[in-house]
Amino acid sequence: MVQKTVWLPEVGELVLSKRKGSKNIRLSISAGGKVRVGLPSWTPYAMGISFAKQRAEWINDHLQKQPISNLNDGDRIGKSYRLKYLELSNAKSVSARLVGKQVIVSSHLSLMDQRVQIKAKAAAERALKAEAQYLLSQRLMELAKKNNFTYQSVKIRKLVSRWGSCSSKKEITLNYFLMQLPWDLIDYVILHELVHTRHLNHSPSFWDEFDKIKPNAKIYRKQIKNYRPVINSLASSVA
Repeated sequence: MVQKTVWLPEVGELVLSKRKGSKNIRLSISAGGKVRVGLPSWTPYAMGISFAKQRAEWINDHLQKQPISNLNDGDRIGKSYRLKYLELSNAKSVSARLVGKQVIVSSHLSLMDQRVQIKAKAAAERALKAEAQYLLSQRLMELAKKNNFTYQSVKIRKLVSRWGSCSSKKEITLNYFLMQLPWDLIDYVILHELVHTRHLNHSPSFWDEFDKIKPNAKIYRKQIKNYRPVINSLASSVA
């Protein structure tokens, strides 16, 4: 898949994705408010831009219905990072970088400007991934050893609609957005995937074994529905 990101005054940031096998142009908006146009591989990017412009009213209507969560100076990102914003009058562009345990964003624009928020959230994701690669892998190992589970491998990546997954080969994938959740819910997801190494479905046997390891597992299942795998300022209050 080949991607190109452009900025349209009508809708803001637009991601154009070309995929082999696609036959139609498709428009979608993610839970985090990212606007994407999927294109057949042979289609010019200009056609995708025109497609989005024609549907600008529909896009903006849906974006307005989504709750907006901006990042603020001092927000906590994951478990150990902090966002630091530097407003520099002589800056010619928006920059964002990780320095130690800080996500440093600088620009001549306001932090609330959409272009700055996009850069800040992208850098925040890099921070979450860096943190998750160490902490989640370590926690998975600890919980597996404690509860006598074995797994083949672990991958830390961005998942759009799931917190984790487990394949039939016992390959576990964990979403780096987990770092924004409380630790009891992180443990819930990790244990959930470890139980899947023995039960690949959600049968009564799965829940019986899960409840033995983490009592009242279904209560955590309800709690986690209050969270979404997107960058948000709520990270500053999550322990």
